[in-house]
Order: sequence, then C-alpha cells, then structure tokens
Amino acid sequence: MKIAVVGAAGMVGSRVVTEAVRRGHDLVAVFRNTRSVVPPPDVTAVAGDANDPDRMSALFAGTDAVVAATRPAPGQEHTVTATTTALLDAAATAGTRILVVGGAAPLRLPEHPDRLVLDSPRYVPAAVRTIAAASAAQLDACRAHPANWVYLSPPAILEPGRRTGSYRRGTTTLVTGPDGTAHISAEDLAVAVLDELENPRGDKHFTVGY
Repeated sequence: MKIAVVGAAGMVGSRVVTEAVRRGHDLVAVFRNTRSVVPPPDVTAVAGDANDPDRMSALFAGTDAVVAATRPAPGQEHTVTATTTALLDAAATAGTRILVVGGAAPLRLPEHPDRLVLDSPRYVPAAVRTIAAASAAQLDACRAHPANWVYLSPPAILEPGRRTGSYRRGTTTLVTGPDGTAHISAEDLAVAVLDELENPRGDKHFTVGY
C-alpha cells in the first residue's frame, strides 16, 4: 500500500511512518520543510504545506491512503479546521481516502453518554480546552465534507511510550480502563492507524485505548 503521512515530524506522524515501514508499505512522508530531515530508508521525504490543497493533491496522487497527523503551534488552534478542510479537499481531488488523527474532545463520556469529553474537566483541564474545542470543530468539518474520510479520536492521554501491539477499539465513546483513565502510547496509536488502513472497519469516527 502506498501511504502519504502529513505531519510526519510530529509525535503521531513519525510513529505512523515507523509502523508503516515496519509493515512494508510504500511511504511518502510530508514535512513543512526537509532541510534537516533524515527519513528512514525507503521513505520518500517531501516538503509541503498542509494548507495548500493543490500541492497536497499532487503529493497524494497515486496513493492508497493519507494520514493527516498535523497539529497547530500553540496559539494557532484556530487554524485546525481550515487545515483539515484543505487536506480533505486535496484527498478528494486525488481520489484517495484520508484518516484524520484528531482529538478526544468529540467523544462521549462513558458515564454520561449525553455529554462530551470536551465538557469534562477531568479529561480536559482548562489549559488544553482551546485545542480540545478545535478538535471538536475539526470533526464537524469532516462531517460536512464529501471526501472519503475516517476520524480517529485518541484517548485523553496520548504520549510517547512502548509499542505493545495491543489496544481496545471503540466508536464514539471514550475508552477507559477500570480506574477511569483513558490513555495509549503514540506507538500503539500508530498500530491502530495502520490496522484501520489495512482493514477498514467502516466506522467514520472511532477511538482506541488500553
């Protein structure tokens, strides 16, 4: 499978590249610039602005799937929806499917199905509410777009860690452990991304966790 990863330098994007290489896929890794990039062997590194749909659609041409793993710089959270829409436009033009790695905010709370994670201070403290709200708007942008998309909501805590190869999958409700925590390593999130690309389950919005 030929896969383009946008945001390949980031925590999630870099691990998606690693996992895809591990599985023998053909990778196009898209970076803001490639001047200091040393990609893994057999990975094609290209420069591209995620907000430029013409450039992105050219890079996406001939791919089987795109992974959008971009994240705004602090203070630029308001750009998330526009960037996502530009990538959806590009994927639609190229005729390829796109998996958007978003946020946990639009998931439902297991104990309160009528409430979103966005509204829970336990999972979304004030310090991260701006980016959380942006991810909820991001999913709305996907829902309004005709591209062939799927949206992956990580759990509330996503950080570098160990690849176990195991996780639990849910749809639109936060996946929590017995102690109520909702977390996964970036390495295992990448496993979930590749599992979905290789064997699509048909969910437009899904989540994973331990």
